[in-house]
Amino acid sequence: MKEIFEGLLVGNQSNYELCDFKENISFVLAAKEPWHRQAIGYTGRACDKAHPEYLIARRENKLILNLVDAPKAEFFSKEIIDAALVFIQEELELGRMVLVVCNEGRSRSASIALLYLIKKGVIKGDTFEDCEAEFLKLYPEYNPGEGIRGFCKLNWQSYINQ
Repeated sequence: MKEIFEGLLVGNQSNYELCDFKENISFVLAAKEPWHRQAIGYTGRACDKAHPEYLIARRENKLILNLVDAPKAEFFSKEIIDAALVFIQEELELGRMVLVVCNEGRSRSASIALLYLIKKGVIKGDTFEDCEAEFLKLYPEYNPGEGIRGFCKLNWQSYINQ
């Protein structure tokens, strides 16, 4: 787990499981397994698409995302990523720390944090690759899967100056 910006941390499943939940901290849980499945309680292969929390579930200080580290950008929903970025901003404004986690802490969680820093103007670049290079200085563990990286590359400019 690493703080990459004031109050914003990125980590993995173990970091979340070992976290002291009494702290002034909120969480973005960016993985279907185990968190989204546990929050909704589905037992089959996937959550029912008609379920009102199919994409995003909110439980107290947690935003739980139905995200798998899919191989193609089209499997990532801008609605989910946007919700995560808004949640991060709102929680930081409340004075809470925010830990963004996925299973390994390298792909989904790191990519959400990268987009947040682009949105805040902390990370800048003429190309997405420039932004990635700057982010790697803050979070060397960043190693996104092809799908989430593709999503970020397609959408990063839409987050500038938001």
